[in-house]
Amino acid sequence: MDGITFDIPIMASAMDAVVSPDFTKHLDDLGGIAVMNLEGIQTRYTDPDTILQEIISASKIEATTVLQKAYTAPIKEDLVATRVQEIKRSGSKCAVSITPASTKRLAPVAVEAGADIIVVQSTVTTARHISKSERGLVFSDLLKMINIPLIVGNCVSYEVSLELMETGISGVLVGIGPGAACTTREVTGVGVPQVTATIACAAARDEYFHRTGKLVPIITDGGIRTGGDLCKAFASGADAVMIGSPLAQSREAPGKGYNWGMASPHPDLPRGVRVDVGTKGSLKEILYGPTSKTDGTQNLIGALKICMGMVGAFTIKDLQAAKLMMAPSIKTEGKHYQIGSA
Repeated sequence: MDGITFDIPIMASAMDAVVSPDFTKHLDDLGGIAVMNLEGIQTRYTDPDTILQEIISASKIEATTVLQKAYTAPIKEDLVATRVQEIKRSGSKCAVSITPASTKRLAPVAVEAGADIIVVQSTVTTARHISKSERGLVFSDLLKMINIPLIVGNCVSYEVSLELMETGISGVLVGIGPGAACTTREVTGVGVPQVTATIACAAARDEYFHRTGKLVPIITDGGIRTGGDLCKAFASGADAVMIGSPLAQSREAPGKGYNWGMASPHPDLPRGVRVDVGTKGSLKEILYGPTSKTDGTQNLIGALKICMGMVGAFTIKDLQAAKLMMAPSIKTEGKHYQIGSA
């Protein structure tokens, strides 16, 4: 992507329970890239571990209230720079996530500190950002300001994806509400099934490439729990995936077996919950194995490689051309003994 390469097409979601400077180094060593939330615990507190422990220790009933309180502390620009520098000192690539409202303020700080990729992310994003400021967030202007790759999301349609690409951005995040910790679909009624959304946005990518010769990667964000989900995302047209809860299950994740989304602490209308995902193994085991798990939740890259071999795909682009069909019973057909013993 704009000169930055990755060994595996995996991005870690910008969730405070998933990504910290230390976690970023672990994922970078394994070939992926983690996206740190610049409006989260890491940039509000000098000692984020103490606050994370308070969230983790809260009862299920108190969890949302504790989250809301924790996120009332102001974002500190000096901590934005400090966290980016921590990541860069480890030798890792640094990607950071910012909401549209804070992008013009925080993106220049992150870039000056050494960030490699800026991700502008909200539940629903378009190229036509409406703002109370004299001039809202214009992605073409932002690109001139930061001069590093810019990923924007989230969206779910052909039209919006294409319009975003036409601003010159480097990647598009796809998905509204499919994540395990997200309740956007229940709270607002807004969302599109992830395969449908990925197919639509991938079609926009192909059209934009046909017009311009520039490939803007489609990144399916959320709703991926198993190797099968991962493979179907690529078969639907994704160039990469962003995952949260599967990585929150790693021993390296700062959430220690819990996860929550970026909108979970919203002070007026939380659109997510703290979920107990458990600690299931090391990050290496979750991505590469070996594993004794038979449910597809570990060795995700191994599952992807085997799937590619099964359909005759040598590359992700080949896998994108695989045939898709609607088959509601595909996971239950002939599985009487597995289902009966569950």
